[in-house]
Amino acid sequence: MSENQKPVYGGQAVIEGVMFGGRHYTVTAIRRNDSSIDYLRVPKKTKPILAALKRIPFLRGIAAIIEASGIGSRHLNFSSERYDRSPNEDDQIKEETSKLAMTLGIAAVGVISFLFGKFIFTLVPVFLAVMFKPIFSSDFSQVLLEGLFKLILLLGYIYAVSLTPLIKRVFQYHGAEHKVINAFEENKELTVGNVQAASRLHYRCGSSFILFTVIIGVFVYMLVPTTPLWLRVVDRLALIPVVLGISFEVLQITNKVRDIPVLKYLGYPGLWLQLLTTKEPSDDQVEVAISSFNVLLKLEKGAAEGLDSEEIV
Repeated sequence: MSENQKPVYGGQAVIEGVMFGGRHYTVTAIRRNDSSIDYLRVPKKTKPILAALKRIPFLRGIAAIIEASGIGSRHLNFSSERYDRSPNEDDQIKEETSKLAMTLGIAAVGVISFLFGKFIFTLVPVFLAVMFKPIFSSDFSQVLLEGLFKLILLLGYIYAVSLTPLIKRVFQYHGAEHKVINAFEENKELTVGNVQAASRLHYRCGSSFILFTVIIGVFVYMLVPTTPLWLRVVDRLALIPVVLGISFEVLQITNKVRDIPVLKYLGYPGLWLQLLTTKEPSDDQVEVAISSFNVLLKLEKGAAEGLDSEEIV
């Protein structure tokens, strides 16, 4: 079976585990502190408006980001509440979400957090570039400088957080997630050995998407003036959906042409960034990723046969 005939699965690293998503379900597997593996199985319920938007080029990327932020927040919350607790303490786990989370829901908070981070990441480089206006005064040089600062902030932030033990392990699980997907797409049996032999880099990774927003942003911002400052700020905020939409399409294109000589290099900048956002996982981390993916495959197969989660053993 070729890759084009295979269902497309995505994933996300969480604390001490991996989440995988298919057409009907999302599944997270985490390693508990007693070495057991615990699971969260969630049926996928796409809002009608998001389902409609996901069929429209350039808008589908924004819809996918909103959906992924919401779903990912729920799975990340599951892992953060349980990874350092023994299973016999599950009854003692209490909701520790903020009042905002209780009011809007964990999924909505995930979307808001993403947007807030995107605003900061978009605007800080603007003000840094303006500081060099006396030296780099043209619109062209200002946009290039802004893009450079944005890239430095991105790489610096990723490197800094990767030094913390917790995030380093998250990056290892990120590598395990990619390895499982790559092994699956190469039609290999999902054993620890086969998965460990697979690459920890993948063309569809969200890390590549983030880098593409930096690159695409430079080209998009060339179309609007950099002065006055208030207009520049307004333009940057207004163009966030445009940059996200185009970047998502570029990500999809680079994945489709990854086996074509010369064109495959289009996705290399994103793969280079993944050298920072993924780390080589240990065998026990790969085991967790495989377990998560196998549960998802079983649920997806059952859903295709018309069974609900209670009927799937």
